[in-house]
This record gives sequence, C-alpha cells and structure tokens, in this order.
Amino acid sequence: MAYVPLADQDNEADLHHPHSWVTKYVWSQDHKVIAIQYGGTAILVGIAALMLSLLMRMQLGFPETFDLIDPNAYYQSVTMHGMIMVVYMLTALLLGGFGNYMVPLMIGARDMVFPFLNMLSFWFYLASVLILMASFLVGGGPTGAGWTLYPPQATLAGTPGHDMGIILMLMSLAVFVVAFTMGGLNYVTTILQNRARGMTLMRMPLTVWGIFVATVLGLFAFPALLVSVIMMTFDTLLGTSFFMPAIIESGTALDHNGGSPVLFQHLFWFFGHPEVYIVALPAFGLVSDVLSTHARKNIFGYRMMVWAIIAIGGLSFIVWAHHMYVSGMNPYFGFFFATTTLIIAVPTALKVYNWVLTLWEGDIRLNAPMYFAIGFIFTFIHGGLTGLFLGNVVIDLPLSDTYFVVAHFHMVMGVSPVLVIFASLYHWYPKMSGRMYHEGLAKLHFWITFLGTYAIYLPMHYLGFLGVPRRYYALGQTDFIPESAQDLNAGITIAALIVGSAQILFFINILWSLRNGKKAESNPWGAASLEWQTPDTPPIHGNWGKELPTVYRWAYDYSVPGAKEDFIPQNMADADVEMESKSD
Repeated sequence: MAYVPLADQDNEADLHHPHSWVTKYVWSQDHKVIAIQYGGTAILVGIAALMLSLLMRMQLGFPETFDLIDPNAYYQSVTMHGMIMVVYMLTALLLGGFGNYMVPLMIGARDMVFPFLNMLSFWFYLASVLILMASFLVGGGPTGAGWTLYPPQATLAGTPGHDMGIILMLMSLAVFVVAFTMGGLNYVTTILQNRARGMTLMRMPLTVWGIFVATVLGLFAFPALLVSVIMMTFDTLLGTSFFMPAIIESGTALDHNGGSPVLFQHLFWFFGHPEVYIVALPAFGLVSDVLSTHARKNIFGYRMMVWAIIAIGGLSFIVWAHHMYVSGMNPYFGFFFATTTLIIAVPTALKVYNWVLTLWEGDIRLNAPMYFAIGFIFTFIHGGLTGLFLGNVVIDLPLSDTYFVVAHFHMVMGVSPVLVIFASLYHWYPKMSGRMYHEGLAKLHFWITFLGTYAIYLPMHYLGFLGVPRRYYALGQTDFIPESAQDLNAGITIAALIVGSAQILFFINILWSLRNGKKAESNPWGAASLEWQTPDTPPIHGNWGKELPTVYRWAYDYSVPGAKEDFIPQNMADADVEMESKSD
C-alpha cells in the first residue's frame, strides 16, 4: 500500500471521541480541553505566587507596621514566587496552554499526533505542581534557598526548608521536565508531520514558529536542569559530592569533599537562559499575530521574523554565563559572554523594529488586545535596554545584587510576557468561548496594569543605582541607603497592591462574559489565519468537520490591493477572492 503523508490523511475516524463527562473534561485527549486544563492550572498556581509577592512587598514597604511573615517565610516566599512564575506558570501557560490550543488549529490538523501522550503530559504537570505545593505542608516548609537553588546553601541547616522542602522542589522539577518532554515531542512531531495540505513552513503563523523553536530549546535545555536536580538530590540524600565541597557546618565537618558549586551554576544557567526564550519566543509569535490582525496589515518582514526566532534560539545557548559574572571567571570568558549577549540583542531588536513597522500606517483598531500588545512593545524595549547594561561585566558586577536586576528581570520576564498573555486571551477569547468580553472593563484592566507596573519597576531601577540590595528581609539602618529609599519602597508596595487587585477585573470580565457576553461571530476580528476559519465556534472535537482545510497563502493577507475585503483567509483559493470592480 502506498505511503500517504500525515498531512494528506484525514484521520477523523481515528479520533478518541469522548463517551462520558469524565472522558470529555477530565481524561480528555482533545487538545483544546488539555490546553484549558494546562492554562487553568498555570493561572491558579500563578495566583498563589502573586499572593506570595504581595506578602513580600508588604514586609519591604511597611516593615514596622505589618508582621505577616518572618525572615524564614520571606525567603521561602522569594523562592517559591520565582520558581512558580518562571517555570510552573509562564512556561506551562504559554507552551502547555496556548501551544496546545493553537498548534493544531493554526496548521489545519484535527489534533496532536499523540493525543494520549498529550493527556499524560498535563497530568504529569499537575503532579509536579501538587508535589511543589505539598512543600508548604511539610515540617520546615518549602525551601528558602532562592529560586536558583544554589548549593551548598540550599541543603545546609541554616536554610529554611533544607530537608523535605528542597527534596520536594527537586522532585517536582524532575516530574515537570518529564511532562515538558512529553508535550514537546508532541508539538515538534505535529508541526513537522501533521500540517494541512498547502501549509508549508513559510506559511505558518509566527505563533507556531515561536512555539516550535521554544519547544526545541526546551528539549535541549531541560535535560541540563534534570541532571542537576538528580545530582543535587544524590548530594542531599546519599551524601555524594557533585556540588558539595569540603565544608564545616556549626563546627562539624560534613561528609562532603571535592564537589563544585559553580558546576551547578553552569548547569542551571545552561537551562536558565534558554528558559528566558522558552517563555519569550511563544510570546513573540502571539503578539505578532495580534498586532498584524488589529493593524490590518501583513506582518512586516515575515521571513526576517522567522529567521530572527531561529537565530535567537540558537544564540540563547551561548550566553548563559552572563548570569555568573559575580562567580568569577577568566576575563576572556567574560568578554566572550558579554559579546554574545550583545549579539543576541540584534535579532531581538529586529523583531521590535518589525513590530513597529507593522503598525506604521496601519488601520489600527485600538481594542483591548491591541492595547496590551502595544503595551508589551514598550515594556519589552525598556526591559531589554537595561539588559544591555547588565550584559556588560564592568556594569553588572556592582549592580548584580541590587534591585536593578529585579527591575530588569521583571520587565522582561514578568510584565512583558504577561501583557502578551492578556492580549492573546482577549484576542482568542471569542474563538475559545463563543462569546465576546466586555471591552470597557478590559481597557480599564489594561490601564491599571500597564501604568501600575511602571510605578512598581521604574523606581526599582533607581533603588538599584543607590545600591539597595535585593533578597534582604529588612534593610535596617544602612549608611549608604538614604531614608528616601524606604519611601520609594512604600510607594512600590502600594502600586503592587493596586496592580494585584486589578487582576480581579480580568477574572470578572472573563467569567461574566462566559454566560452573559454577546454571542461571538466565527471570525469577529476579520483574521486571516486558519484557526478563525473553523466551521464551529468554539471548535468541536476534530476541529474541521468532514474535510480538512487546504491552504493557499500565508497567514497575513491583510489590506490586499484590489481585494474587496480587507483580509483573505489562508484557506481561500485565488479564484474565490472577490475583487473590487473598476466602477468601485
């Protein structure tokens, strides 16, 4: 029998259709339900991390007024907030949530290539979250070693959660890597092998490109985290010395000898810096599609954007040690990593230019998704510029342990991707739910969030220049820090409380609109990409009804000269495009 490529097979009959409520919503193999399970879990654990950050801010802003957490709980909050937000919220939401929902729809597939493996991926992710959160329930609480988990501090008795807390953290990360690997292999195989007829690689939306390259990065980077987690677990439980040097604790020599703490840092950051782009690249793709749709213009420099995504992915593996300047290194290595850090800024800057040029002379629709997308451009530029400072060895050394790093990291890895997430949720909400959200409430949500985050993080840059150290539970009386720094800390805390509270508007809007929102049209934005062309809204299991679509063009045919409509769907043949008559 002749081989038929996956892209030319219509396997609707092979789908695992649910036969009960449990198989439809719990043990579901539908990529859309799995995406919502991923997204819902990530958002819930993200709310927990947000609450931890507000507790920290209350302590920093009003140390003499509130007595909510002690020093141990403060460092545990710092650790759990950072790890949850970076790994369990952002990575899971952007790849597990948006990746699962968008990839099959955008490439014209009925589902992922391996639906059962996709289901397992979510349940392993949920298990990793439950293991992590269980550390709040054990004696000593969660680890307080900082989200980077540097040894030997992480396992020594003076660190909060040095026994079961750190073990549960390491177990959770190992299970998370297994979940990511299941999902990642599924994404790569689906994108390469299961595209619709006519969907060439250079016709794929940038969202799919961002998810694809980020997944490849994860498949190469997460093993470094996994082996470091296993080695640290052995050091803690079995007394090995992978990372533990000869050390004396409370006057007693421990049974460790010859380990290298710096080796752990290399392994962690070999994962850690690609992790920045595992989060950023899907966000880059999502925001590109939102900007193009609502500017009614094709994305500027599509091929350049694709190659920039690939270049960023490749370069992300040779910049990791700029996180380790303060660990000490040969000056030639410092020069190398400072140089690669500047080089990776080039394709990133190209993407920013192309976003701005996409907006240039566009027929911009200033709705909520566009507000958040444009807000992302501002925050990403500002966060990226401060990264150029920190990539320079001479500047990084005095700033590394100050609030300047906190401000930079949150602008790039916190505020920017979260703004893209909100832009994307508002943009694709009509397709996911079949309802329209409340536009006024969404815009109010944007303005409080956008202005509030600047009120939080701009002053932090100044605190960093003053030399205010990060990670401190209380500053006390410090000669080189002026009293005005505490006033700034109080103002930052008030802004953080307002921004945190404002996120309630988002949940009110989304949940209220599920029942009471105006019924959405199948393509309310007039988008050209394939996911908006499904016969049902929301799409049913199998996505495409009886026949898979055929793709005739790229995803960005907006405002085509001579065309009657200001967009041409990807699955519309040239012969079916209605042109303006000469009399018009």
